[in-house]
Amino acid sequence: MPEILHRLSVVLPDRSYPLVIGRGLLGDALSCLNIRPRRCVVVSDETVYPLYGPQLASALPETPAFVLPAGEASKCWGQLQKLTAFCLDHNVDRDTLVLALGGGVVGDLAGFAASIILRGLPIVHIPTTLLSQVDSAIGGKTAINTPQGKNLVGTFYQPSGVIMDIDVLATLPAEQVLAGYGEILKYALLGKADFFDCLEGNVQSLLNKDPSVLAHVLSISAQMKADIVGKDEREQGQRALLNLGHTFGHAIEQVSGFSVLHGHAVLGGLSLAADLSHRLGFLPEDQKIRIQRHICSLPLTLPMASFAVPDVMQAMQVDKKKKDDVLTFILLRGIGEAFIHKQPVPPAVIEDVWRAGGAV
Repeated sequence: MPEILHRLSVVLPDRSYPLVIGRGLLGDALSCLNIRPRRCVVVSDETVYPLYGPQLASALPETPAFVLPAGEASKCWGQLQKLTAFCLDHNVDRDTLVLALGGGVVGDLAGFAASIILRGLPIVHIPTTLLSQVDSAIGGKTAINTPQGKNLVGTFYQPSGVIMDIDVLATLPAEQVLAGYGEILKYALLGKADFFDCLEGNVQSLLNKDPSVLAHVLSISAQMKADIVGKDEREQGQRALLNLGHTFGHAIEQVSGFSVLHGHAVLGGLSLAADLSHRLGFLPEDQKIRIQRHICSLPLTLPMASFAVPDVMQAMQVDKKKKDDVLTFILLRGIGEAFIHKQPVPPAVIEDVWRAGGAV
């Protein structure tokens, strides 16, 4: 039987939408949102759809499904073109609901397509990875990657709702759970010191996918994301805090040829951001060490030594937050106290941080 554990909301100035966290929700997913669309199109990938597509289809007979190759490489112009053609070939209209069943790649691509087909189709996200449940499915950011960098082409397009079924995480590989933890740890560092305490004591249970721990962590993370998005939908101010660790993290992804998972890169980026915060005189050394020790305790291996510093410095130059050729960093004054640092940081300092590699 479906079990709703938490019902949250993203409240925007002109509208709001629900975030539902529960178990066994896929069999009649849209009922928990009180949505009964006349027509739907499912977007998923080759890993997720065989596992969970049949459950979703049981309540949505005769629903066409566009199934992507799994992986970051699908977040591209070519797949966007194929998806839009698929939808138009199936004669969608502006009441056709897009269901994004998958992780961040599926959600970003499906959201972008929904925002531009017929100038806007409604979309519901059903994220199937921990990372997408706590972060990318919430807030309406859509994007594809380009040769110039990650997420440089996209839109802000809010969904009609987000359904987070904890049960789908049972099949999630360990490395994907750890990837989700990167975004969870980000929330603790940027605004909730007591959440960081909780994570230190429960990280192993979370990585082991304990349902009660997952439900608790999901609710806190999703509410934090919802609160920030509600205050700054289009990233004109405080929403930029959600990029803590991402200026470094996106560069890690870029120079690795996207072989490093996003959440793993964020964990590396958080460690580097802590180091930079300390070097610039903001973060006390004991808190930097505490953060880095926690990250070093995780089953994470990043090929930092293989990255050429000129390459990562170049990758950072396409960061979306850059203004007037000045990189904007999200830094820390303490655990749970992040801020937007808009002053120029000497390149030599950034290079030293890269060379140190986030080591304690």
